[in-house]
Amino acid sequence: MNNVKYLCKGYYWKLCLVEVKTNQPRSSRKFSICDDKKQRIFTVTIKDLMNTDTYYWCFVEINGGADDGQNFHLSVTTDTPSLSVDHQDITGFIGESINISCYYRNSGERGWCRLGMNCVTGSSGSIDGTNVTIRATVPNVFTVTMSGLKAESSGWYYCVKGELQMPVHVTVTETPTTSAPRTTECPTNISPTLEPVHQSSVFASKDPSTVQQNSLSIHLKSFIIRLSLLTFIVIVGLFIWFMFRRYKRTKADSTTAKAEEDLRHSNAEEYSKEVKRRE
Repeated sequence: MNNVKYLCKGYYWKLCLVEVKTNQPRSSRKFSICDDKKQRIFTVTIKDLMNTDTYYWCFVEINGGADDGQNFHLSVTTDTPSLSVDHQDITGFIGESINISCYYRNSGERGWCRLGMNCVTGSSGSIDGTNVTIRATVPNVFTVTMSGLKAESSGWYYCVKGELQMPVHVTVTETPTTSAPRTTECPTNISPTLEPVHQSSVFASKDPSTVQQNSLSIHLKSFIIRLSLLTFIVIVGLFIWFMFRRYKRTKADSTTAKAEEDLRHSNAEEYSKEVKRRE
């Protein structure tokens, strides 16, 4: 349990590059690692994902022997993920039920599994004494219901569709009078979707299940803001143009009036001079 854990990048384990280790958790800005010894799970977070972030290995150092590792394939996409869930961190209460909706765009067998234990792939079954039912009432979504929850039901689970897996952490507690924080040592807000290699048990996730709807909402808000800003600029521009035209017209009228006044004054002086000359 106190063994060093680490993440290694590369397709071949003998040639992979160690990115972060639990005894050096802050050695990189891109990678971070946390070891939850109570649940016997270590979590790696990867930031600033790129298309080259594809093949990795999770390893546990074995004193006096070969390190134990598991490879996985990370799929990086800017589009809607092939497999996602509404929430990756769900709290339920003893004796009650919880629902998890799994959204998918790929094909293959669906299922609900507990990490390190069995899976339910049919319409119903049980995992560690907790009843599980799987329903698919709308296209591209299947809903998992866990009923008769027990304290022992807490832990990591994951949706399965084809070769993709999406993790969900379930916490089961007594019904509280006030909400209490979860007591895990590592954060669970992992982001990218992981595609297991050779039926790997490694998993990962993509949090927002309605990415496309959120994207449309964001674009609509951005369009409204830009349109409002453009309208404001046009109104201000028209106001400045109107005031400038008015100023030029006022100035021109003033100049014309002054010229006419000067002309009248000049004509009056000439007339007066002509009258005096004739006298």
